[in-house]
This record gives sequence, structure tokens and C-alpha cells, in this order.
Amino acid sequence: MKPKMRLGIIGGGLMGREAASAFGRWFVLENMPVQAELVAVCDLQEKLLDWFQQVPTVKLLTKDYKALLASPDVDVVYVAVPHDLHEAIYLDVLNAGKDLLAEKPFGIDLRAARNIRDAAAKSGRFVRCSSEFPFLPGVQRVLQAVRSGNLGKLLEIRSGFHHSSDMDPTKPINWKRQTKHCGDVGVMGDLGMHTVHVPFRLGWKPLRVYAQLQKIYTQRPDGRGGMAACDTWDNAMLHTEVRVDGAEVPMRLEQKRLAPGEMNTWYIEVLGTDGGVKFSTKEPKTL
Repeated sequence: MKPKMRLGIIGGGLMGREAASAFGRWFVLENMPVQAELVAVCDLQEKLLDWFQQVPTVKLLTKDYKALLASPDVDVVYVAVPHDLHEAIYLDVLNAGKDLLAEKPFGIDLRAARNIRDAAAKSGRFVRCSSEFPFLPGVQRVLQAVRSGNLGKLLEIRSGFHHSSDMDPTKPINWKRQTKHCGDVGVMGDLGMHTVHVPFRLGWKPLRVYAQLQKIYTQRPDGRGGMAACDTWDNAMLHTEVRVDGAEVPMRLEQKRLAPGEMNTWYIEVLGTDGGVKFSTKEPKTL
């Protein structure tokens, strides 16, 4: 029998339930040294905790995340909470001696992110934020094409992540649409990590950044019959330059919550004098 990796979840919303589903399917992965087992969940909402009662391995359901961290039965904690709660909870996880599976952007602002980074390094614990895009077969082919040098001199790089769910102005507000919870970066804090992941893996880091930011819907239904201020950036286009083989190359990074016709489109495109390559999740079997 493989040793068990006992997991707890703080934040039982959409991503918490997705994590529980992933842990439940862990056994199908080959050559894994451990078996994942979800044993504890924390959320403030009773109805969200009720959902996890169907997971037979869960022994602790609590509204107090510190009770979860105090449990000797929890080895690793996955945290999916609003950005303004990242710093306090992430630091508490590390101080409790647990490994941390975290969500981007690691804090509501740069100061919080640096504090979390420093605490993670000091703790010696395993700390990660998961992003699967670089490991898709199509993206691996893009990486191979770029590294081969067969594209010639690079002319342009484009990377983006497009949603369209916010096209509906009657969609009720949530914490991701409020600066006090998600931070001044708005959509960039939510989708930005995904757009920069592949470029950063290739060593392409911006020398300069010019931003075009849009606040499209300034209010949304509050779910109680009224309206609430929606004060975050909905769409962001970042025009940058990166240095590749001694030359400066334009790179555009797009993060959009209002992109007509797009569902969950994630893409990377690299153009050169001798050829180009593009992969998009919109056509996952096409390069």
C-alpha cells in the first residue's frame, strides 16, 4: 500500500470542490508515490460544508480554519479564499507546520506576496500554486518549437486568457469584482499568472510594460434586490518588450473577463521570421 497524503481544504467554494474531485481521482495516476486522502474541510457557509459530507474520507468539517490546522491528521492544506485573506491564512498554514497548496496571486498586493514568499522560504515547507497549461501536449510542442531555434528571429509573442461570463450585466457581484477583496490588480490577479507562465518559463520577462485597462460594468446586482459597486479592472492588455537573443521583442499579455464568444480560452502564440507556432485550448488538438 502507498503511504497516505492527508489533505485539508480551507475554502469550500468552486475551487475547493474541484480540488476534492481531483483528490478523489488521484488513484488513477500511475507511478505516484502517495495516495491522496481528503480528511478535513473548512468553510464559513454551512451549505458548502454539507456538500463535503458525501466524501467518505472526510472526518472534520469546521467553520474555524485554525481547528483544521490544529488537527494532527492533516499533512497538506489547499487554500482557496479571497485574495485579502491569503496572507493571514497562508502564514498560519506554514506556522502550523503544514505543506501548502495555494491559489494565485499569493496575497492582495506585492507586500503580502513578498511576506508569503519569505515565510515559505523560512519554513522549509512544500509550497506550490498549480497551473497545468505548460504541461498540455500542445504547449509542450510550442516550447519545443521555440527552443529549437527554427522560428528564426522572433517578431512577436502573444499570450492570453479569455472569459466571457461577465458579458451578462445581470450576473450578481462576487468578491472577484470588488477591489477590497481582490486587490487593485483586478483581472490581472485572477488570470495574469496563467498568461505569464509559459513566457516566464522561456525566460521572457518584460523590460517595460504599457497597460490598457478597462472597467466596463461599474455596478452589478448585489443578490439582495439592489446594486453594488463593481470597481475592479475587467479587461487588461499589457504591451511589453522582452529580450530574446539580444533583441527586444514585443509581447502582448491579454487577460479578459469580457471577451465575446470565448468560454475559457487560454493561448500562446510565437511568430518569427522563419515560422510561427500557436496553441489554444479552444482547439486543443490543433497546433
